[in-house]
Amino acid sequence: MDERKNKLQGYLLILLTTLIFSTMEVALKMPAISGAFAPMQITLERFLIGGLVLLPFAARDRRRRGVALTGKDHRRLMLTGLFCVPISMVFYQMAVVYGKAGIVGILFSSNPIFVTILAAAILGEKIRWYHIVGIVLEILGIVAIINPFSPGADISMVSVILVACSTVTFALYCVLGKGMTARCGGLTVTCGSFVYGGIELLTLLLLGYLPPVANFLQRVGLDIFCRVPFFSGFTLQTLPYFLYICLVVTMFGYICHMSAIEKTSASTGGLVFFFKPALAPVIALIVLGEPITQNVLIGIGFFLTGSFARIVPDILSERRAATAAQTETVRPEE
Repeated sequence: MDERKNKLQGYLLILLTTLIFSTMEVALKMPAISGAFAPMQITLERFLIGGLVLLPFAARDRRRRGVALTGKDHRRLMLTGLFCVPISMVFYQMAVVYGKAGIVGILFSSNPIFVTILAAAILGEKIRWYHIVGIVLEILGIVAIINPFSPGADISMVSVILVACSTVTFALYCVLGKGMTARCGGLTVTCGSFVYGGIELLTLLLLGYLPPVANFLQRVGLDIFCRVPFFSGFTLQTLPYFLYICLVVTMFGYICHMSAIEKTSASTGGLVFFFKPALAPVIALIVLGEPITQNVLIGIGFFLTGSFARIVPDILSERRAATAAQTETVRPEE
């Protein structure tokens, strides 16, 4: 009965996570955020604040597990934080700035493709035939959305390249953090990556106040990193949007996702990125008025089919393994 209850709670958490994550790009693109806060300011503050709020929850989780962080753990968290915040999420924020929220939301949902590939290359995990089918279908979805055979398509290639960089480096963050998650827990890895990544990004942005660095950034067209304000844009009108991004999307969204994985499985938790490609552009259409073109619809179809082909066999395999384990446990008693 407890297992069934956990499964039900897990599926409800997957639904909640999908809804939250599908609003991420739209929230960052809304005038109350994009018109009030500098892009790197919101990137820094949403992860640093989210990580700091998570600290007591992560500490309690470690006490429950009986785990103490070592110097090696802190160094690994610095590395995962580097790939997560100052690299992946900086690319992600720039992709949202230069492109459409709905398109970024769809393309970022392809990160499980790269997690599969990098996990095979770095961790030695097996790539099965259905993973390859899913990867091919999702790549076709990306091609359909980009529509390279129609130069006049209303798609920012700069944004596409940026979200591709963000997706690959985010997948690398996930793979590098995977080894720590088993021992320290996903809450600690996420919290530590956010805090260390926020500190690393803050250090880089502070360099943008040095005249030689600021002049160089301006010359190469990277004004977005130059003299970034940290305290501007806060009003009674913008504060609710800011708190939503920091506490709901960044902090609570990740907690829900981790809890869903713990109550179900990693593969089942991947259902978030099955539904998001369909939901994110709809929210962008309703809130921002971004049109959903025929190419985008075709791309969404490929994404959904590819995700289905990749995720469902893993879920069925995990259920068969769990059933077999229960059978082996009961057999000696018989």
